[in-house]
Amino acid sequence: MNDVALRAGVSQSTVSFVLNGQEDMRISSETRSRVLQAVRDLGYRPRSAGRPPAGAGHGVIGLMVDEIATSHFAAISIDAIQSAAWKENVVLETVMTGGDKEYERAILRKWSADRVRGVIYSSILTRMVSPPDLLANHKCLLMNCYDRKGRYASIVPGECQGGERAARALIDAGHRRIAFITGEPWMDAARLRREGFEQALADAGLQLDPELIVEGNFLASGGRSATLQLMNRSNPPEAIFCSNDLTAVGCYEALKELGLKIGIDVGVMGYDDQEIAQHLHPTLTTVLLPHAEMGQLATEQILADQEIPLKQVEVACPLVERVSHLRSTS
Repeated sequence: MNDVALRAGVSQSTVSFVLNGQEDMRISSETRSRVLQAVRDLGYRPRSAGRPPAGAGHGVIGLMVDEIATSHFAAISIDAIQSAAWKENVVLETVMTGGDKEYERAILRKWSADRVRGVIYSSILTRMVSPPDLLANHKCLLMNCYDRKGRYASIVPGECQGGERAARALIDAGHRRIAFITGEPWMDAARLRREGFEQALADAGLQLDPELIVEGNFLASGGRSATLQLMNRSNPPEAIFCSNDLTAVGCYEALKELGLKIGIDVGVMGYDDQEIAQHLHPTLTTVLLPHAEMGQLATEQILADQEIPLKQVEVACPLVERVSHLRSTS
């Protein structure tokens, strides 16, 4: 739906209203026509496409997540799970627990009584979790998290490989002196992205310069201050790998303050593929966090007729190549 909105030059809300046939909204006929043409051009199929026949019984799967409002990534996962479930005539029931273990146990008891098809236990941050023992009474898996004891199957983003892929793109673009602005070190994502970065340098035979590793905070403010530190070095970097896109926003700001051209004087790499990445100038090369893919895969495994293999699956984080990492950006 976001692709349709971009193609038609309207908001995603407008696309939703048009596709749902809400005539009471003050949307012009010309705008409606643009949206419908974008739908045809892109081959978009609304969620209702492919639904089972009316009258078939609905199953239910449960999604238990610690936080929703703190990140838009939760909405991406929920939408993917809901879409994949509804194609099988299964309804999604979502609860946000805030990490309250007693509340989690109460919901799991309810879902046992309701005979849900299965449970997806999820965290907004990739991290180790300790789910209630009652989770084992359900067909279940962990999404974007993993348990200390290895009792449950889990699906997580391949962060280390994503960091490696991003650094390799900078190396392939001709950069050799590459800096890295970390995230908060207690986060799995920050640690694994840095590991991937360092592995890519080692594979390319490039020496890691500790002076080019600066701690950030996953915010634009940290990206700006870290970039100013890096560019104040006696031998500044040719490229900067930012550990997320918000960090890259601050990096852009600092480089422009210094009168440097992104992609000509300094290459920049982001991570996350937040929507802002495609609106920066120049557009930001970044790495996609596969929350939609994880949600779809989790749903397929819950609804499959076989047991879920007791293993951790890492979903690839692909490079979204734009122009900020190249030397020839103008």
